[in-house]
Amino acid sequence: MLLSLVLITVYFREPAGGGLHDVQGTGATVLRPFEVAANRVAAPFRDTYGWFSGLIHAKSENARLRAQLDKLRAEAIQNANAATQVNELRRELHYVGLSRFPQDYTAVPTDVISAPASEFQQQVGIAAGSSRGIRVNDPVVTVDGLVGKISQVSSDTAEVTLLTDPENDVSAVDVKTHAAGLVSHGEGPSTLTLDRVQKSQTLHEGDTIVTQGFKQGPLTSIYPYGIPIGTVSGATNSEVDLYWNAQVAPFAHLDSLRSVLVLVPKRRSEP
Repeated sequence: MLLSLVLITVYFREPAGGGLHDVQGTGATVLRPFEVAANRVAAPFRDTYGWFSGLIHAKSENARLRAQLDKLRAEAIQNANAATQVNELRRELHYVGLSRFPQDYTAVPTDVISAPASEFQQQVGIAAGSSRGIRVNDPVVTVDGLVGKISQVSSDTAEVTLLTDPENDVSAVDVKTHAAGLVSHGEGPSTLTLDRVQKSQTLHEGDTIVTQGFKQGPLTSIYPYGIPIGTVSGATNSEVDLYWNAQVAPFAHLDSLRSVLVLVPKRRSEP
């Protein structure tokens, strides 16, 4: 041990061309072929181990995905059977209900031709109008979710008022907990809030919010049930507040709309 300490001390104190450095270089040169040979011999074994390890992982992942697919397929079959039974019961009972999305609507795809004139305005123009069956208050969506409603219409163009407009409140419901409230504009651009949700109801972050739809006497909601709006991005419930304080992240990209779908009722009641 003493000899090792002495050699280490001498090695670090001597210049780069010293004797111990020369011995180290010579040893490394002599042993280099053996090191290369060892690496070449070990490489196939490492590659084989990596191949088998990747294969085992791939088989495990494949089994997990197959199980998940089987579960989703079973749920899809159950949902299809349930939907068929519901439709049959509706026909047998001559059930009269609200308009349903999307089967009771015809989607009119069109381009967005104008953006809001200022940050204080929340209207965009579209390249379709009454000639395509579009009327005031028709819902407007994208493939992602709800955008707003038609607020003005001419023969070949129309104006859409976005969800972020302060005057555009939408009755909404939490798909998971059935907590109901009003979706309205938020504090920042392209943000929404969920108001008027009773404290006795339950909200969870990440829950999906959709249009609620309602019919009360002669009054019917503009938006049918089930149009996706967004997810709950935050929710608090303090003792001093009467309602939940919740924020909703919209599914639709309201600040960069390029095209939309106008939902025209297949059976429109005449005014």
